[in-house]
Amino acid sequence: MSDATPWSLDRYAGNAGWRRVLLAVLVVATAAIGAFLMWKVLAGNGVNVAELAFLAVFVLVFAWIAISFWSGFFGFLLGVLRLHPVTLRRGSPADGAVPTLRERTAILVPVYNEDPTDVCARLEANYRSLEATGRLDSFHFYMLSDTTNPEIAREEALAWSSLRERLQAGERLFYRRREANVGKKAGNIAEWIETRGADYAHMIILDADSTMDGNTVVRLAALMEANPQTGIIQTHIVPAGRETLFARALQFSTRMTGAVLAMGTSFWQMSEANYYGHNAILRVSAFAACCRLPVLSGPPPLGGEILSHDFVEAAYLRRGGWHCWMLPELRGSYEEVPTNLLDYAVRDRRWVQGNLQHARLIGERGLHAMSRLHLGMGIFAYLASPLWLLMLLLSSSLVVDHTLTGDVYFGATRSLFPIWPQVRWPEIHGLLAVTGVLLFGPKLLALALRLWSTRNARRFGGRASLILSFLGEIALTTLLAPVMMLFHTSFVIRILAGNAVGWPAQPRGDRGMPWKVALRRHILHALLGVAAMVVLGFLTPSYLPWILPVVAGLILSIPIAVLTSRRNVGVAARRAGVFVTPEEGRSTKT
Repeated sequence: MSDATPWSLDRYAGNAGWRRVLLAVLVVATAAIGAFLMWKVLAGNGVNVAELAFLAVFVLVFAWIAISFWSGFFGFLLGVLRLHPVTLRRGSPADGAVPTLRERTAILVPVYNEDPTDVCARLEANYRSLEATGRLDSFHFYMLSDTTNPEIAREEALAWSSLRERLQAGERLFYRRREANVGKKAGNIAEWIETRGADYAHMIILDADSTMDGNTVVRLAALMEANPQTGIIQTHIVPAGRETLFARALQFSTRMTGAVLAMGTSFWQMSEANYYGHNAILRVSAFAACCRLPVLSGPPPLGGEILSHDFVEAAYLRRGGWHCWMLPELRGSYEEVPTNLLDYAVRDRRWVQGNLQHARLIGERGLHAMSRLHLGMGIFAYLASPLWLLMLLLSSSLVVDHTLTGDVYFGATRSLFPIWPQVRWPEIHGLLAVTGVLLFGPKLLALALRLWSTRNARRFGGRASLILSFLGEIALTTLLAPVMMLFHTSFVIRILAGNAVGWPAQPRGDRGMPWKVALRRHILHALLGVAAMVVLGFLTPSYLPWILPVVAGLILSIPIAVLTSRRNVGVAARRAGVFVTPEEGRSTKT
């Protein structure tokens, strides 16, 4: 690694200033270009209040997608140059032989009404992978149950006992069940820290549906020992293990584009990276000292226990002086994803409530500016959907209004000469081009990076499969985007209206969606799409092609939801070489 010290991270803390200034300049410049082009388009025939409102919303959304684009661009450059996002040198700080581990790490698996057989199967895979490294003595495993169903609790105890015997784990595998789910997952972890945390230097938190390669676990522990000011090291989590077409598309997208975005965000976040709640290692003493979460005043949804605790815990650790890193090069960090559109939306509904609670924490005294940015971005991630919808409604109303009223040749003041209507085609085409680059640029850059190397392309099934999968993912994402926009908008409105959603157990496995369920949940989407197409097609037929991607996704939402939830459709896609991921691509012919 040239002259860089192996295993060193703390020495790079505080060197992020120029990176963030660069990002800010690029984002502001991009938003300014978009605002200028849109202003030229709108101002050609005078600007009214509705157009000013549209411009304000447009600038917010444009800046939002610019952050993602430039993060992807940074990740692409780092990939081309083969530089690490933190050190800007070849190789990873965790390269080379792992030093002797002097401290003990606990691996925690919080569970809540999960299938005990599946949980224990993943735990066994984690245990055996770690055992193969020869470093098992430095780790203990804990299944921390908050299960409220007595039958599942009995099965948990039996499954754990059987696993302990099968692994001959002795005092390396523990099981504890709380009677009351106080504080939910955050409370579960807090209770373990109070009772057993003093026995361990670090803890690795896994979700019930996540796994981590033993080699990655060992390297995380070594990194923590070598960096005493580090509080969190977060891995890049990739989805895997599901077979429905919906899940396979997510898995492919995350493997192809998500890794590039993770590299780019790690580049500018540096020692103020975020925490995603699992598949990360944390310093127990730092967590115990800094991360006691407050109970927000008032009733849910915006009061009570903090649901999205991970962002807040990272913010509190950084406030306490601890570094938080994201290392996307540490592979072997997996989780499962919802396997159909409805389960995916339901999971987002919980996150919407949790992230909106962050509005009450973002102004807390002592938080690092980057932590406030993380909290703000988490909030805006879901507020962006109502803004997209508002922008669509405003633009459609402006087009309809112009069609109905026609061009105005003479204003309120008398004039001898008419005001000729102007259509700014160069600005319109330029704006469309810039918007397309921002939306699809990270995906195109990631595709180029994979296609550049034959070895990389082969990991995705070969170049032909990679291109076909890329086009399929773009098409599916485009069709699903308006449906998710309406879901998120309805979630935000309901939560702000005082409707709490809680945090129920997440469904697992390849769950197909029956036609009856899809019809009930998407009928309004489909009817809205049909109504929009009929009304706009009648009033402004020339505008219909511009809005067609949105209305098509709504009209087709029912069959799309059903067909993408089918496991046989996903398996057929894999056999055809579509949405192949690196683990599968190794056995696929180029």
